[in-house]
Amino acid sequence: QVQLVESGGRLVQAGGSLRLSCVASRSTIYSYDMGWFRQAAGKEREFVAGVKGNNINREYSDSVKGRFTISRDNGKNTVYLQMNSLNPEDTAVYYCAAGNPRIRIGTKSDLFTYWGQGTQVTVSS
Repeated sequence: QVQLVESGGRLVQAGGSLRLSCVASRSTIYSYDMGWFRQAAGKEREFVAGVKGNNINREYSDSVKGRFTISRDNGKNTVYLQMNSLNPEDTAVYYCAAGNPRIRIGTKSDLFTYWGQGTQVTVSS
């Protein structure tokens, strides 16, 4: 089983930036599609961004496209989410996930097998 640990979440002012990281327990992370999801209080978990093992093919939700960037360093077994121009609507627990590779990166949570425990991001006005 793959274990995922997120870090980097904190309180940040609107307009600021954060970089989240997700470290996997196995070097075979290169063989998985990786994604970031988020869940705000009282809301459903939603897709944020995804990247394939080649670190080239990416998908973003419309709400974060142009502001967030997902990337991965397979040599470090790590996936990153760079978040810029943050606003209060980005406040949520952010989760890292790994899933079996698909032709197109999945945007549904049930397409991912392994999940981290989450890291809290809070954006103040």
